[in-house]
Amino acid sequence: MSISDRAATAPTAPTTDEIFAAHEGGKLSVETTMPLDSTRALSIAYTPGVAQVSRAIHETPQLQATHTWADRLVVVLSDGTAVLGLGDIGPAASLPVMEGKSALFKAFGGLNSIPLVIDTNDVDEIVETMVRLRPSFGAVNLEDVAAPRCFELEARLIEALDCPVMHDDQHGTAVVVLAALTNAARATDREFASMRVVIAGAGAAGIAVTEILLGAGVGEVILTDSRGVIHEGREGLSEIKTHYAGRTNRRQVEGQLAQALEGADVFIGVSSSKVPEEELARMNDRAIIFALSNPNPEVMPEVAHRHAAVVATGRSDFPNQINNVLAFPGIFRGALDAGARRITQEMKIAAATALADLVGDDLSPEHIVPSALDDRVAPAVARAVMDASEVEVPGATPAEGVAAQLPT
Repeated sequence: MSISDRAATAPTAPTTDEIFAAHEGGKLSVETTMPLDSTRALSIAYTPGVAQVSRAIHETPQLQATHTWADRLVVVLSDGTAVLGLGDIGPAASLPVMEGKSALFKAFGGLNSIPLVIDTNDVDEIVETMVRLRPSFGAVNLEDVAAPRCFELEARLIEALDCPVMHDDQHGTAVVVLAALTNAARATDREFASMRVVIAGAGAAGIAVTEILLGAGVGEVILTDSRGVIHEGREGLSEIKTHYAGRTNRRQVEGQLAQALEGADVFIGVSSSKVPEEELARMNDRAIIFALSNPNPEVMPEVAHRHAAVVATGRSDFPNQINNVLAFPGIFRGALDAGARRITQEMKIAAATALADLVGDDLSPEHIVPSALDDRVAPAVARAVMDASEVEVPGATPAEGVAAQLPT
């Protein structure tokens, strides 16, 4: 199908009035799981019956997992510092995005979820807040937290909380990129071990994509940022970039993106920068280009196709949409179903493999990932995550498990 044909069949863009009307009053509501239509029902759901359940949980804390919703409740947590392409707009303005994320958890993963926006950028304060709230939830989806602080916050929360924690902007993106690259490699007869990948953008998504590609066995990854190629000895690197300077770019290429793209097999764009066509022309034949910035890709597909056999974007109006919704509902569902305390790298790679395998015999250069509306996606990802999980039997209740994290 040509670009013009795809444009002709693309869904009509919603109007501003339609968008605002849909968001009026928010996108979430709480519904009861039992009717409250009689005195008897009230006496069961609330007083006096509820006192029996509360007393039982006090005596046997493990009952919280089966007799409240907390054990399977996902908190979508943000400080509003890196919201979509809007930047640092604050917690209140970020809330519509977090509501949307919670709605996706319910629609695609069957998980209850609540948005929680927090009016502080201080990592210590955020960690302490979540530790104190821990009895109320079962997992944390970090969302739209600016780099490099997001790396510290995720690491600290993983250590402080005895439940799954994942920054979706990092790892959801990474999982779907790995799935897409797995099938793009198949479509172009490439092996990961001999593949040369260039990633434009060394923020949250770029670092996570780098990590998962290295873990999956990609032969060479070169990271670039706004100042050029990241390599050992480059002055002014942050701590995280210094770490990856020692793990990537094995040939120690220097210079700008153009030098990195010389002879590259894959370009992955996770920054807002534009890539000139003449730089893409430096890539190998039958290249792979993932231009993932939204709403404006680093290079438009009609230009990318002049130099690549496989092209993907983050947009729904072009083939091969790389969208986090393919990953995070199933990842959290699988982790919670398995009783896992952490979401490991093995679980993320397993999720990516499951996504890639769903394409099956329908694989083509314009179909390397399943549709976000494919109802097989979340169950397949959840099963793969469960199979890859290493479940630890908790030795303490949620309240006991976090008590040691609180300041004395």
